[in-house]
Amino acid sequence: MYGNGGGMGMWFIWPVMILVIVLVVVLLVRGSGGGANRGSGSAPPPGPGTGRTRAQEILDERYARGELTDEEYQDRLRQLRGDSDR
Repeated sequence: MYGNGGGMGMWFIWPVMILVIVLVVVLLVRGSGGGANRGSGSAPPPGPGTGRTRAQEILDERYARGELTDEEYQDRLRQLRGDSDR
């Protein structure tokens, strides 16, 4: 049907070509910053240079919910920052 049997190797070439195309697309998407490990529109988590830690975020949330008084909040904030002016 294919003359000299040239079509016999096509069963191998097409899947390889498709795999290469998919790999190139995945690498392009990751390189452009569209990877799935990014937050859904949220800011990156605070790091060492941002001045805010997860502990401070929790403290802020508890204060906002009214679980802490002003004095408790300020005292715990000083403890987190390492201020020891007692």
